[in-house]
Amino acid sequence: MHPLKRAGLFLFPLAAVLQLSAATPPVPGDKAPDFALADMQGKQVRLSELTAVSPVVLVVLRGFPGYQCPYCTRQVQDFVSNAAQFARAAVSVVFVYPGPPDGLQGKAAESAAGKQLPERFQMLLDPGYEFSNAWGLRWDAPQETAWPSTFVIDKGSVVFFAKVSKVHAGRTTAAEVLAALAAR
Repeated sequence: MHPLKRAGLFLFPLAAVLQLSAATPPVPGDKAPDFALADMQGKQVRLSELTAVSPVVLVVLRGFPGYQCPYCTRQVQDFVSNAAQFARAAVSVVFVYPGPPDGLQGKAAESAAGKQLPERFQMLLDPGYEFSNAWGLRWDAPQETAWPSTFVIDKGSVVFFAKVSKVHAGRTTAAEVLAALAAR
């Protein structure tokens, strides 16, 4: 018998080990993994601090995959145009903008140029895909960054709505999220 097997250690092929350790996106009922990301001004924002105050709508954009994503732009506009309804629902809306670390803040600023996010809305940066990888959302293909995704997380940090799109256009709308909040 192999000495490692005798010691209670088993050898797995590397591919199996990597597959076992790969993160998967949270689903309804899961506790949302905590994270801290910087906002556009460099201030660190922690998910657990936001959920301690109110539920959080977390929208993961494609960020800057080599160009500004028109689907992301429309999705952000949809959520912003429904800001009054999100305010009435007493939630925070957080957009995560992923991309390579070099120049990400500049690209995010370019994306937000001329736009004012409403109160309780913010844009956080995911340089180097640390958040995207930890949440199992990395779309690791040429000209891609993260799967467009939306999560609604309650004050106990439990996910109660999740939608992960494996295509560019399969985005969650503000209406879908507002319906999930109303049903809660």
